[in-house]
Amino acid sequence: MAIARKALRLYWWNNWIPLAMIILIIVSVPIFTIFLKLFAPAGESWTHIRSTLLGGYFYNTLLLVVGVAALTSLIGIGTAWIVSSFEFPGRKYFEWLLILPLSVPGYIMAFAYVGFLEYTGPLATFLREQFGISFQGPILDIMNLPGAILILSLSLFPYVYVITRASFLQQSRYMQEASFLLGSNRLRTFFKVALPMARPAVVGGVSLAIMEVLNDYGTVKYFGVNTFTTGIFRAWFSLGDATTAIYLSAILVGIVLLILYLENRQRGQRRYSSLGKSQAPQGRVMPSSKNKLLYTGICASVVGLSFLIPLLQLLYWVSLTWQKVAGLDFIMLIFNSFLLAAFTGLIIVLLAVVMLYMIRISPFSWLRFIPKLGTLGYAIPGAVIAVGIMIPLIGLDKSIMRTWPEWNWGLMLSGTLFALIFAYVVRFMAVGYNPIDAGFQKQGLHVNEASRLLGHHSLKTLWRIDLPLVKTSLMSAVLLVFVDVLKELPLTLILRPFNFHTLATKAFDMATNEMIAESANASLVIILTGIIPIIVLNKLILKSR
Repeated sequence: MAIARKALRLYWWNNWIPLAMIILIIVSVPIFTIFLKLFAPAGESWTHIRSTLLGGYFYNTLLLVVGVAALTSLIGIGTAWIVSSFEFPGRKYFEWLLILPLSVPGYIMAFAYVGFLEYTGPLATFLREQFGISFQGPILDIMNLPGAILILSLSLFPYVYVITRASFLQQSRYMQEASFLLGSNRLRTFFKVALPMARPAVVGGVSLAIMEVLNDYGTVKYFGVNTFTTGIFRAWFSLGDATTAIYLSAILVGIVLLILYLENRQRGQRRYSSLGKSQAPQGRVMPSSKNKLLYTGICASVVGLSFLIPLLQLLYWVSLTWQKVAGLDFIMLIFNSFLLAAFTGLIIVLLAVVMLYMIRISPFSWLRFIPKLGTLGYAIPGAVIAVGIMIPLIGLDKSIMRTWPEWNWGLMLSGTLFALIFAYVVRFMAVGYNPIDAGFQKQGLHVNEASRLLGHHSLKTLWRIDLPLVKTSLMSAVLLVFVDVLKELPLTLILRPFNFHTLATKAFDMATNEMIAESANASLVIILTGIIPIIVLNKLILKSR
């Protein structure tokens, strides 16, 4: 019995557990920093912001969240139901075209729409020259809070569309047939059966959209809308008050946690699946000719507004400015951005594999809390993570300089690529972790256990057996992290080294410095790169069906 207990103890405390614990501690640094700094005394800047600006931050952030949640739900659910339930011209193309807006970050869509609608833009010019219609200013002024809601909704609705569409495709047709037999028409069946069953998917997509709204800095800054994210930047850069930035970050994290708590509590113990064993997916309905045109028109309008107009506006600007922008500096900008994104992706995949393999070879399910906590960074806005990482790194740099003043190396941690990559790892760990987790779960444990029974240690089993079996998931994880790092703006603006740019920061700097046409070149590279994982994502959805 003693030998068995000793063997169990050794099996439980394998070498992967301390590695996973170290990773968890590292990625938890921003949260620990914010929590500890909350007890620091407030300065004059906080008093000023609390009395004059804090109410506006709350008001604008709340309206932004509610507005985007409502509009993304309307667009995402509507298009998901149309393409998954009806057969109409262009349906198979709209299935993946409606995902493409995910490749257009909100701040890039904002730049494009402002240029498209302004007095000298292509639309106003066309109306003046062809029809003699003239405007005093822009055709539509969107540089305000309603405009920010519209732009962010057009950029983020695919989160709702993708997850809800997958849910609709997997619903059993017998549930809907039962509704029809009870006298319900298709519209009533949608609201009473299909939509309630898809509720977890809808809420999941809306939650992701809300997280992106709370993380957004480029759109709200460009439109002049004061939110908690712009407040954090103002406190950090303009006022130089780290404590105030921490206070605002803590409030923003509290809002995120409250949203997650309310959703979990509201869901309760309700079920959203059929109890029957047969889960035959629903078939598509052949609508009338009039409705076919209607569905085609709706989907085409959404694709046009959310992707084609911004893309064509960027292509127009690129045609005017590429000769001036394209050069060795631009090539180096692309190279540096791609190299940084690829390196970050590889690091995240390595850390994710360590945490997942710790679970895989351990018999205790409670250890799953380690990777779950390690992936919470995706729910935290980038500006909050940046502040939570910069403060301890600055403290370490000062400590090093005091201990070894003769080195005179300056800032070795903060203000370097180390800090930036560190923050990317915290922010996007979930993006790399989830695909690899899904790959491991599909493989099961039997192959791993067979290798261990044949005498191979865990590292050799991982290298020779497990990793080759999940290589597709590993490549998907690297690709998803790669694209997210390319698009990330607020975190990069705070932590980037002096005079270092990525494609995102270069596009934002140019646009805010009245070089909006020139910024289109970097923006176009981001969008074209972001299309690649979207095509992969659509194939995965069709395969899962």
